[in-house]
Amino acid sequence: MSNVLELCAAAKEKCGYIGAKTTSEKNQMLRLIADALRDNSASIIAANATDLAENAAKPAHFLDRLALNVKRIDDMAYGLEQLIALPDPIGEVLEEWTAAGGFKIQKTRVPLGVIAIIYEARPNVTADAIGLCLKTGNSVVLRGSKDAIHSNRAIVEAAKSALSQNGFDPGFVQLITDTTREGAAELMRCREFVDVLIPRGSAGLIRSVVEQSSVAVIETGAGNCHAYVDASADFDMAERIILNGKLQRPSVCNALESLLVDRTAAQAFLPRIVKALSEKGVEVVGCTETVAICPDVKPATEEDYYTEFLALKISVKVVSGVDEAAKHVNRYGTKHSEVIITQNAESAGFFLNNVDSAAVYWNTSTRFTDGFEFGFGAEMGISTQKLHARGPMGLRELTSVKYKIYGNGEVR
Repeated sequence: MSNVLELCAAAKEKCGYIGAKTTSEKNQMLRLIADALRDNSASIIAANATDLAENAAKPAHFLDRLALNVKRIDDMAYGLEQLIALPDPIGEVLEEWTAAGGFKIQKTRVPLGVIAIIYEARPNVTADAIGLCLKTGNSVVLRGSKDAIHSNRAIVEAAKSALSQNGFDPGFVQLITDTTREGAAELMRCREFVDVLIPRGSAGLIRSVVEQSSVAVIETGAGNCHAYVDASADFDMAERIILNGKLQRPSVCNALESLLVDRTAAQAFLPRIVKALSEKGVEVVGCTETVAICPDVKPATEEDYYTEFLALKISVKVVSGVDEAAKHVNRYGTKHSEVIITQNAESAGFFLNNVDSAAVYWNTSTRFTDGFEFGFGAEMGISTQKLHARGPMGLRELTSVKYKIYGNGEVR
């Protein structure tokens, strides 16, 4: 048996152990890991420095996601503490009824089993995944990229050491250090031991996992996120939302990548927003109408409208109303997060109902598409699919159901 299979088998063996833990025990374990992250922040940052040095030539958005510091480690620990405060979903009775045959049926929430995560240079995912799986009674198999291997190993070692030193078996957490493509392919075929596989990273990684995996996949998505400025928009509000969405952290999946402006508002609003974006160093590319209004804007290509830039760049298009805006989003978007900025409730309702994305906002920044901001504590990622989980994946999204039937000798 290969090392990948051995680690998955070990995680499977511990499903019963972690699944049987009480809420109090799981919360104690989360507290131990949160404290361990803070206590070991110096060694984790040192390991992260090695990863950063080995990837110094990579793009800025890549390094931003890879980098750890005391604040980011504290945020990781705080995310685990938020999970402590949240209700334990395991054992929750979702429905209960008496069937025609006379027996009672309970639909209850149970763990998924073994959750494997394939992710790129995002060491915060390591802590988030451990915490979410722990709280939901799942074993977890972590397979990060080689770019973050030192960081991931340091985080896992801190967590597992804290658990073992306090009488808990940390075997429900397994880290795959084989970062080869062959190792990843082996994990994707490991149906015997892995119940669910979640990819988190670039569009290329996600597509590869979806196409190659024989294990069930929950698909997280790239974020080609849109803002639509409607005819009745408050321009001050629109500028504030757009600048926040584009600039607050350009390298993340809920950052704005495309701006749509109603034709009746374009002459007044486009020069203002293009100037504001340009002053912040954002490259603006746009349609022919945009270029005619703002000659300094570069022409956009068809590919630009499909692109998740993850950088200081944004595409702009003038549209004829909310219907065209919704159609544009549904054609070019990635079903992640979109916002309409308007004072017209009818336009907002149309946009909210007809845009096919996991999160659709009215007069609010797309940067809020996040498990922590939604009140879920940490998150496993943003699901852009429609089966089982959609949007930020918190605790309930990492569970399945079981039907418990209580009878008294009934036969069919």
